[in-house]
Amino acid sequence: MTAGFTIVFGLVSLGIVESLVGPAGHGVAALGGALAFGVGVVFLVAGRTELFNEDFSDPTAAAVDNGNPGTAWSLLRLWVVILLFNLIGGGLFSLVFAVDGALPPGTTDVLATVATESATRGLVASFARAIAGGALVSLLSFLLVSVESDGSRLSLAYVVGVLLALGPFEHVVVTALHVFLGVLFGAGVGVVRFAVVVGVVTAGNLVGGLGLVTFAHVAQAAGANEE
Repeated sequence: MTAGFTIVFGLVSLGIVESLVGPAGHGVAALGGALAFGVGVVFLVAGRTELFNEDFSDPTAAAVDNGNPGTAWSLLRLWVVILLFNLIGGGLFSLVFAVDGALPPGTTDVLATVATESATRGLVASFARAIAGGALVSLLSFLLVSVESDGSRLSLAYVVGVLLALGPFEHVVVTALHVFLGVLFGAGVGVVRFAVVVGVVTAGNLVGGLGLVTFAHVAQAAGANEE
């Protein structure tokens, strides 16, 4: 749950900054929002909490080593629990910002607009963006292992957060909470469309995070161990 409500800070920061920078032009506003959102991912890494597919690497490597089909079910259960608790924690915390006057003027309009854009984007495009987003977040978990200093870890987290928002590349927890926040502020997104978007983004995250990044690293490590 901690990762869910932590990332909401990044989403709200994005909305606040975009609303402030908006008059300077859409491109500049989007850049400012992405730079603000990166702080949310820094909070995640500093607090040692995890988003959905950030937890692919170690459990998957263990499952491959064990070669036990039962491990796969345990792995699936782990991911489902992480995803659900991320969404529950972030959804409950989003209600805090839904209180009238809790956010600066203009912020709610930005969050509603971004949510609408995300929910109405073509499903093929959303799937492609989710592959990129899943790969990016999973890559972060491997990159964090390769650095030692806290400064390097937080810098990597910030860069990944900025890139994730700048795309914007889809991550199921971020996307779902962003759309939910938008709905709280008037975005016209129905339950069916919300469920479809979450399903498509989850599938894309699995392809990008599990297929492209995690399995590739696990296979590389297994090959190195055999030599």
